[in-house]
Amino acid sequence: MESFNQKLNSQLESWIGPRDQRVRGWLLLDNYPPTFALTVMYLLIVWIGPKYMKHRQPCSCRGLLVLYNLGLTLLSFYMFYEVNGLLGTEGGPEQSITNVLWWYYFSKVIEFMDTFFFILRKNNHQITFLHIYHHASMLNIWWFVMNWVPCGHSYFGASVNSFVHVVMYSYYALSAIPALRPYLWWKKYITQLQLIQFFLTMSQTMCAVIWPCSFPRRWLYFQISYMVTLIFLFSNFYIQTYNKSSGSPKKEHENGSLASKNGHANGTPATHKKLRAD
Repeated sequence: MESFNQKLNSQLESWIGPRDQRVRGWLLLDNYPPTFALTVMYLLIVWIGPKYMKHRQPCSCRGLLVLYNLGLTLLSFYMFYEVNGLLGTEGGPEQSITNVLWWYYFSKVIEFMDTFFFILRKNNHQITFLHIYHHASMLNIWWFVMNWVPCGHSYFGASVNSFVHVVMYSYYALSAIPALRPYLWWKKYITQLQLIQFFLTMSQTMCAVIWPCSFPRRWLYFQISYMVTLIFLFSNFYIQTYNKSSGSPKKEHENGSLASKNGHANGTPATHKKLRAD
């Protein structure tokens, strides 16, 4: 296995260039197969999980959902606060930012639990192409980012996404508490916030292309391309969800909770048939 990893690493470096030595020896970063294996495991669970749960009762997981979403809210806040705080310091904070960005990479492993909760709660309608594509691709992309460009422009998208996740996962935590659901009026704006982050990240990346810096251009082009796919998929989700539901205002409240289809529902009952975009 070690020989295979060495050959793969050499091949990747011949294609992409030398790796950043600052992350050498960090958990999961030395070799690509562990990240790839985690992704394959995720996809297998997405495929097998609903079949396993088909003739079983859905799990409530209410208390666990509150803790899980609260934990991701706090982690996202930590990453957003730390990255933006370090940007204002002197003395070259790149290593410190790289340390925080490792947590951002690892958070993408943790976020696989979003899908696993859907499976356990039998919310299979939530497991869309957009949801799977977003979760599986982000982990793999960030393995490459951490190995080749763990600082520089890479901080921006992670910082904005962490802020969005503070809002998003705090909503999920609150929505897992039935008594609070009637007061959660702002879920529609989470998808809008997600779209804004993609446009901001793409705009910032385009500025780096127009006014060149030392950041590798191929990474900038890749990021722009990836943002385009997310803008397309999330916009399609938004149009399909809110344009269709806007014609039925009477269905906005059902059994004391918001029931219109939207992108945010890992804390709500399967009977509400909500969708979520991420």
